[in-house]
Amino acid sequence: MKINLLLYGGMTALDIVGPYEVLSRLPGAEVLFVAEKVGPVRADTGVLSLVADAALDEALAADLVVVPGGRTPPLVPGVLHEWLRGADAVSTWTASVCVGSLVLGAAGLLRGRRATSHWLTLDRLPFYGAVPVAERVVIDGKYATGAGVSAGIDMALELVGRVAGPEVAQSIQLGIEYDPRPPFSAGSPGAAPLPIVALLRRNRDMIVRLG
Repeated sequence: MKINLLLYGGMTALDIVGPYEVLSRLPGAEVLFVAEKVGPVRADTGVLSLVADAALDEALAADLVVVPGGRTPPLVPGVLHEWLRGADAVSTWTASVCVGSLVLGAAGLLRGRRATSHWLTLDRLPFYGAVPVAERVVIDGKYATGAGVSAGIDMALELVGRVAGPEVAQSIQLGIEYDPRPPFSAGSPGAAPLPIVALLRRNRDMIVRLG
């Protein structure tokens, strides 16, 4: 299975590294990091970089394409969106994590589709004709979208289960010891204390800038 993982400046590293850690363990997987040009691509922290091994115009067709989110996701139509439309035309699965679903939407790929995103940006999905769903992972046809950041691991495990079966997905989950037991119950707006939710809502720009 050929898998293309998209990189762009300002992406959130865990959005793409989380799925990579799962999908790279899929038997027979060939994983490739792609970007507009070959070389290091800086994440949204300004500190960490990931390396693209192929430019968009060099990347071969893939069975699965994964788009990460980021603090400044590319939403203005351009080369990246043209590439996504071409990649989607031949993929078996097209996936995103966090506000990567807005990038898919900006490419015109989610019209009429159910999709999720970071909880602070769910309200932006209808701008692209998508139907927002407040779930951690949403599958609609060939489109798999994960909610904020860490949900990319769940999304990738869901895809592995559908592609290779639940036993393979469970073996990968156990292999990476994905057994989250966070010290706080604040991982969703429904569970977090109201003042914390309000704080993030007031400071949404600190998490993602949409224009």
